[in-house]
Amino acid sequence: MEDAKKPRAPRRTDGRSRSVSRLAVVQALYQMELSDQDSESAIAEFIEHRMGQEIDGERLAEADKKYFAGIVRGVVEHQQEIDRALAAATGKSWSYDRIDAIMRAVFRARTCELLIHPQVPFRVVLTEYTNVATAFFEEKGAELPFISGVLHRIARELRPEEAATPAGGT
Repeated sequence: MEDAKKPRAPRRTDGRSRSVSRLAVVQALYQMELSDQDSESAIAEFIEHRMGQEIDGERLAEADKKYFAGIVRGVVEHQQEIDRALAAATGKSWSYDRIDAIMRAVFRARTCELLIHPQVPFRVVLTEYTNVATAFFEEKGAELPFISGVLHRIARELRPEEAATPAGGT
C-alpha cells in the first residue's frame, strides 16, 4: 500500500502576506497614536474590517494576521525600549516629537520586528519597511533617505553582528 501524502496547504506566512501585514501594522500604529486607541481594539478592527477587503473592485492581498497582531502588541510592550533606540538614532538635531506620526509608526514597527523576530534577516526588514514608507512619502522627497538612514542606524545597534556581514546575514 502506498503512503498517500496530502498536499500541503500554501503557507500564509509567505513574503507577500507579511508585506501586507507590515503595511497594516504601520496603519494601525498611526491610527492608535492619532485616536488614542488601544492595541487590542485596533487589532480587532483591522482584522475584522480592513484586511482582505475589496477596494475599488480589487481584493486586497491576504495578510498574516498573527504576524500583524504580534508586531502591534510588541510595539506596545516594548515601546520604551523602541523609543529610546529611535531617539538615539535620530540624534539631538531631531527631537522625537518633531517626527511625523506616520514616520514614527514606520520606525516603531520596524524596530519592534527587529527585536521580536530575530529569525527575519535585518535587510529583509529594512527593505520591507522602506517599501512601506514609499506608500506614504514621495520617492524623491527628503523623508525616504532620512527614514532609511535612521532604520540603518537602529539595525546596526540592535543586530551588530548581522549588520557587519557583507550580505547582512542573508
